[in-house]
Amino acid sequence: MTEPASISTPEGEDLLFRLLRQLDTAPDASQRATAAAVGISLGRLNTLLRAAADSGLITISNRPGPDKRQRFAYSLTTRGAAEKVRLTDQFLARKLAEYNALHAELTGSARGLPPLKHRTNPMQSNLAPIPELYVSYESAQKLKVEAADLVSWDLTPRQICDLELLMNGGFNPLKGFLSEADYNSVVDTMRLTDGSLWPMPITLDVSEDFAAKLEAGQDIALRDQEGVILATMTVTDNWVPNKAKEAEKVFGADDDAHPAVNYLHNQAGKVYLGGPVTGIQQPVHYDFRARRDTPNELRAYFRKLGWTKVVAFQTRNPLHRAHQELTFRAAREAQANLLIHPVVGMTKPGDVDHFTRVRCYEAVLDKYPAATTTMSLLNLAMRMAGPREAVWHGLIRKNHGCTHFIVGRDHAGPGKNSQGQDFYGPYDAQELFKKHQDEIGLEMVDFKHMVYVQEKAQYYPVSEVPEGDTVLDISGTELRRRLREGLEIPEWFSFPEVVKELRRTSPPRSKQGFTVFFTGFSGSGKSTIANALMAKLMEMGGRPVTLLDGDIVRKNLSSELGFSKEHRDLNIRRIGYVASEITKNGGIAICAPIAPYATTRRAVREEIEQFGAFVEVHVATTIEECERRDRKGLYKLAREGKIKEFTGISDPYDVPEAPELRVETENVEVDNCAHQVLLKLENMGLIAG
Repeated sequence: MTEPASISTPEGEDLLFRLLRQLDTAPDASQRATAAAVGISLGRLNTLLRAAADSGLITISNRPGPDKRQRFAYSLTTRGAAEKVRLTDQFLARKLAEYNALHAELTGSARGLPPLKHRTNPMQSNLAPIPELYVSYESAQKLKVEAADLVSWDLTPRQICDLELLMNGGFNPLKGFLSEADYNSVVDTMRLTDGSLWPMPITLDVSEDFAAKLEAGQDIALRDQEGVILATMTVTDNWVPNKAKEAEKVFGADDDAHPAVNYLHNQAGKVYLGGPVTGIQQPVHYDFRARRDTPNELRAYFRKLGWTKVVAFQTRNPLHRAHQELTFRAAREAQANLLIHPVVGMTKPGDVDHFTRVRCYEAVLDKYPAATTTMSLLNLAMRMAGPREAVWHGLIRKNHGCTHFIVGRDHAGPGKNSQGQDFYGPYDAQELFKKHQDEIGLEMVDFKHMVYVQEKAQYYPVSEVPEGDTVLDISGTELRRRLREGLEIPEWFSFPEVVKELRRTSPPRSKQGFTVFFTGFSGSGKSTIANALMAKLMEMGGRPVTLLDGDIVRKNLSSELGFSKEHRDLNIRRIGYVASEITKNGGIAICAPIAPYATTRRAVREEIEQFGAFVEVHVATTIEECERRDRKGLYKLAREGKIKEFTGISDPYDVPEAPELRVETENVEVDNCAHQVLLKLENMGLIAG
């Protein structure tokens, strides 16, 4: 009698793959039907089932019901689902190798298939399905029950974006969050340890306390911010990264002026976890659902329409006439159909919100020929990593079925560094992409800076403008100024439909909400000036005014908090959140906390500037003067060591480097200080003169 193969042998792994696939797709089938589908006898099936159960890949339970032939129920465990994904990839790789060998035998070529560039391979075509990390619906329902008892991590918005693209194949070939070895390799060489091109670290950053609870090989549940289980993850790696090195290698500089570097140091968890992911369900999006497509859904759409060549246009800004001309030219140059593929995940702080942008896209979509153009939304958390990001975007668009990609001038650049210079050169992204485009499997279409030529009444690439003709152009800064001040935006620059949408969400500044954020030492006069300012603004009328004084907030919003750095940060973030809601709804928020830490003030600024202006006012009273004014006796207690972590005495105060206004209060009347703030608000267009 032949001994059944161990599941650790190649033959055993092949049987195991077929078994796990069958149990996943037909969990309620009888043993006889399962054995027939796998292609083995009932006896060998039972042996294989016991081996899989002993390895923790499946669970076996009693099945209720009268049918004696179906006494047991089988379901994949979290580990079994992950093993099925691994074995699927292994199976496909083996079949592709067999296909190559067969082709070599038939053609008499020892080299197998010709290079990808010169052939159409149905297993790697832009129209063929790509692997996903989801289990079947039936298995997902069982895994949800099992995962309910696992240790859980509540994902941040950025982690949810990453997980969604891991699960739906947008980050193919990744099978989960990077291991430590893969992370180090990506940071140093832009490649995974197996040699695959991948330029961006995709890691699960967590707190030290959470990481300390975990053991190698432990399964955890990954939940969204509502507590819904989206996936499970087997933790294979748990390490503290060198974030300074990551910043230098990936973003080109360890400079907090870069939004991703600031996130890395001041918001991301200190520990990274790596390991394979098993997808249970995709994140729920209630907005623009008809516009959100997975890679396989887009590939199926292209397959249905017969689109074999597709050029993708990446954007995080509203579309204007220059963009339309650019995309038309790109599609013609590539002789391809056009996919407008805007990012609606996390972009650069200060960008137009994605709700407004998508309404703008939809307003001008009928300007494109419907037979050759489509639009889909990409839930990607951008890193603004310039050249590396361009390569990353190319790989993502390749996974979505595209064959060409428009790479912009200073593609995904974050702007200026701390020295006032651009982080990346204008063509660095194009040069790096061109170097790797064959390996990416995507052709680059150069972004051409388009300008309007007045004499010709049309757009030209800036390098093709006829000599002597008048060039008209409006920069992003100028556009924002015109919106802010309610000035005309000419039709040659943008579509009336787009301008209408932008004006709806960006009315003139004198009609927007805003926040005045006072910061300074205890006793510097913040609250006194804030009260005077509030009275003056209420006297003017027109918008509701709310004062969020440090002491009042402590009493009513943060009474349970102490004065540790963590609690002081949390208190300021609560103030920032309330101020952002007031600003969003057209009111004026006046905040007067100490707010000693620059990173926390920056985070509050970024939260508020999504909705309106943030006016930082540094009340620059010296520590000596504050101590002299000390009516509460707090400085005396701090000097005696009776108050710990007191700002200016035993805890630092980060002096604002570039506040909108700096106010000196020594020998200056309160009314005069408040009037200085009013003049600044008038100068910024936030109140009428």
